[in-house]
Order: sequence, then structure tokens, then C-alpha cells
Amino acid sequence: MKKIIRFFLNSSIGVKLIFYFFLVILLPVITITTLSNLIYKNSMTDEQNANTQQMVKQITNNVDFYIKDTENIINYLSYDPTVLKFLSTNNINKNNNIEDDTAREITRFTTLHPEIAGIIIVNSNDMYVSDTMYRISRDPLTDEKWYTQAVKSPNNVQLFSKPVGRNINNIFEYCADDVVSMSKAIIDKKTGNCIGVILIDMKLDVIKSVIESIKPGKTGFVYILDSNGEIVYAPVNPVVYRIKKQWFLDKRNGIIIKSIKNKNYELMDIDSQYTKWKTVGVFPLDESLKAMTYIKYYSLIIAIVTLILAGILAIIFTKTIVNPITKLRRLMKKTEEGNFDIQFNSKYNDEIGQLGNSFNNMIREIRNLIKLVHIEERNKRKAEINILQSQIKPHFIYNTLDTIQWMAQEHEVEGVVEMVGNLTNLLRIGLNNGGEIIKLKYEIKHVESYLTIQKVRYEDKINYEINIDENILENNVIKLILQPLVENAIYHGIKEKRGKGKIIIKGSIENGKIHIKIIDNGIGIKKDKLREINNLLKEKDSSKRKIGYGSFNVNERIRLNYGEEYGIYYTSKYGKWTVVHIWHPILK
Repeated sequence: MKKIIRFFLNSSIGVKLIFYFFLVILLPVITITTLSNLIYKNSMTDEQNANTQQMVKQITNNVDFYIKDTENIINYLSYDPTVLKFLSTNNINKNNNIEDDTAREITRFTTLHPEIAGIIIVNSNDMYVSDTMYRISRDPLTDEKWYTQAVKSPNNVQLFSKPVGRNINNIFEYCADDVVSMSKAIIDKKTGNCIGVILIDMKLDVIKSVIESIKPGKTGFVYILDSNGEIVYAPVNPVVYRIKKQWFLDKRNGIIIKSIKNKNYELMDIDSQYTKWKTVGVFPLDESLKAMTYIKYYSLIIAIVTLILAGILAIIFTKTIVNPITKLRRLMKKTEEGNFDIQFNSKYNDEIGQLGNSFNNMIREIRNLIKLVHIEERNKRKAEINILQSQIKPHFIYNTLDTIQWMAQEHEVEGVVEMVGNLTNLLRIGLNNGGEIIKLKYEIKHVESYLTIQKVRYEDKINYEINIDENILENNVIKLILQPLVENAIYHGIKEKRGKGKIIIKGSIENGKIHIKIIDNGIGIKKDKLREINNLLKEKDSSKRKIGYGSFNVNERIRLNYGEEYGIYYTSKYGKWTVVHIWHPILK
């Protein structure tokens, strides 16, 4: 296994890309094919169950509609004055007109509702009137089951599927399997007593048409059971009578899957809250499984064709990537051999084209650097001479001042000696042999020489005080960070104020940093100006600064060398004082 992995890793990038392309395509194809079949199967099953449930519910609603419509006819007849008059009569022979009028009212409804097979109205005196129904024997109709049950529950309509054994018949000779009967008692509003019952036979063809119009699948079917579990309607089917009632007692999620005659069926039932009937939908599972089998085969064929096409495209795409890389590798090999007169040409500006452009720029820069090396070598000696000449002038001034100091001392002119000495120290420490870092004690001596000169210049207008912690005097600092800030304090602070001025320089270690404060009792800085100065000191772009060069130079040199946590900032109270805070790292 290790040899195979090593062989693969040492293969060309083209082989690796083809393998990676094929692997990247293979995994999604397998995953998508598998998951899509599984998801489609579950989705199809859920959709089928939802459709079957919706279909069964729709059939239940339609049947309820016809039953409710028939009950409404009973309610209309129960309020009809003619019907009520008939129900209240005792002798029909004396009131033949009442019978005819009542029959006409019945006919009016049966004409408008062809689904009604017949209507019969029976009063409490066992007298009846109907359009198509008649008494078979002299036995009282008030003793019939449909009559007695209606009287017992006057507020509810009574439903009778397959009404056999009745003492009534229909002139059209409908059998018990052709109709569904409904009866309801009529109550006298004044006495509250039952004065009769209305019986309506509804044709079963109506329910049949509702069910047949909505058929689940090619071989599925729907049948209806009444509240007693007896079949109200079922198509001619050998399966329906093999379905057991107890199956509906342990159903889960409203779905039952059972094997009937070595074939699996899915059963779904919905109970009507109105009729208490149960509508059952039966759906053979092999129909959906057959569709899933076709989908699985088609998915497999599509996956294989996709992989073949993807493999061909992977080889083509790999060549478009590998060929320019191979060309670039050959050019780099020539560059290793010292040939810098080459160039990579690409038709496109993709990543490889950009890499080639970078290679061309690198070759161009190498050629330029080789030329620059020769130029730098020629100019090196010239630069050294220029630097030496730039140092001669300050050194010459320093040496001349030293001679003047010696001559003034020889002639005992002490003021001149001190003045020249301070200026000499100023130049000597400022030069510092070209170095940028000096000890803090020399930086203090440098600014003290500057203050001494300024004190002589301004006579008694300026006083100064230096109070530096001795423990930090041996630490290194960037040179010339105090003199520019002291100069600003004199020219922008003390000079602008009447009376004597004083500058105090303090230094100590705070929070692991060197903290130096330059305090003056000059004119101070206004709040807006102070805020502007401190904001500009935080700016990285030197083109945005509007403050003095000295303050910005000191701040930038400290921040550029040691980071933005160091540098300077101002605090001031206008008309009273100004303090420059210098934060510098501890450098041993």
C-alpha cells in the first residue's frame, strides 16, 4: 500500500489532476444518486400518503355534503306548513287535499334532487304520504326501526345502510343495496312531542360516482363502512372482504400496511364526525415500488454515462492546466543554467498566465539587479567620499570652536569659554560619530548645553530644572529627542508669555517604559488645537501633519523604531502650562 501511495505521489501533476477530477466527480455522483433515490422514495411515499389522505378526506367531505343536503331537505319539510298540517291530522279521508298538497311538496324536492330515490312522511297516527314509496302490509309504520330510532333521538338524523326488512317499497323497485336511508323525527314546537318522522332514501349511485371519480392509483380503490362496521359501499373487489376490522385499532400515523393474498397494501382511513362512517382507501404498494425500480435503473445508467463523460472532460481540462506549467518549468530550468534572455508567453490571463508574467518580471528584475550591482560598485567609492566630505564641515566647525574656547580661556574670558563649551558639546553629542543611539545621560547633557545657550540669549527670562532618575541615565535612547521639544517649548510657549519662564525636565520608569516629561509654564495650548495636535501625532501619513517638524520628527523616529505604543503626546491648560510626554522603551 505504501509503495502504491509513494508511486502516486511521485507521479506527474497531470496524473494526479485526472485522479482528483475523477474522484471529485465520482463521490458527488454516487452520493447524489444514492441520496436522491432515497429522498425521492421518501418524498414520493410522503406525497403519495398525503395525496391518498387528501383524496379519502375529499370523498368523506363529498359524502357528508350529500348527507347534510338530504338532512336539510328533511329540515325544510319539517317547517313546511302543509307538511305540518298533514302531520297533525287524524283522518286522511276528510283531508284529501292535505295529502295531495303534501305529495306535491315532496315531488318538488325529488324533482330538484335526482339523487333522492324517494321520500315518505309518516305521522304519529300511522298515516303516511309519499311520492314513490308505499306500505307493503298493514303493519304499523310507527313500529319500524327507522321510525322508533328517530323518535328516540329527535335531534339527530338516523342513517341506515342496506335497509332490509322494511314494510315499505318503491315503485321503481330499488333494492336495499341501491339506497341509503335517512330518517329524522318532527317535533311539535308547542308541545315538544314527536308528531311524525320523515324518511328519505338516497341513491347509492351518488356515493359511487363520488368515489369512482377519485381513484387511488391504477388498481387502488375506496370503500365506506358505517358506524357498526358494515359496508355501506364497496366496489366489486375480492380484497375488500379480506380486510379485518381490528386492523384499524392498532394503526400508526393513520397508515396501515398489510399483506392480502400475497400482495402488500397500504390502508388509510378517515372517520366522519358527522355521519360516523369510515372512509377507507386501499393502495397497492407494488405500483410505487415499480416506479422506484425504474428510477433506480435510470439513475444508475445516467451516473455511468456521467462518469464516462466526466473522465474525458477531466483529461481535456488537465492538459489545459499541465501544458503551460510544463512549459514554464522548462524555462525555469534554462534560467537555472544562467540564461536570462528568455520569456514566457501565455494567451490567457489566468493564474498560470499571471505566474508566467511574474516569472517574466522576475527575470527582468534579475537583469536590472545585475546591472545595478555593477553601477553600485562604481558609485560606492564616490558615495564614501561624499559622506566623508559631509562630515568634514561639522567637524571643522567643532575643531574651530575648540580652538576659540582654548584662546578665550587663555585670555580669561569666562563667558565666552562657557558659551563656546556648550556649543561644542551641542555639536559633539549631536554628531555622535554618526550613531543614532546614545546614552540618556549624554542626551540630557546635550539639552542642558542647549538650555544654557538659550538662557544666556534670553538672560533672566528663562530658567530650567532637570530632574532625572539616576537609575535610567545609563539606558540608551534615540539621540536628539529632547532638544527639538525644548525648542518648541521656548518659541511657542515661554516666548509668547509675559514674565519669566521655566522649563522642567523630569524622567523616570513607569509601566516598564521610560517616561520623560518636558514641562513649561508658557502660554499653553487651546483645547481644539491640543486635540488636533494629538490626533495628528497618531497619523501614519506624514503628508497630513500640520504641526511643527520637530515634534513630528521625534514622534515618528520613536514610533518607527519601537512601535506605536511609544512616542509623544501633549497635555496643556491654556494660559498656564504645557507638558510633552515622551514614552521610550528601556534599552540597556
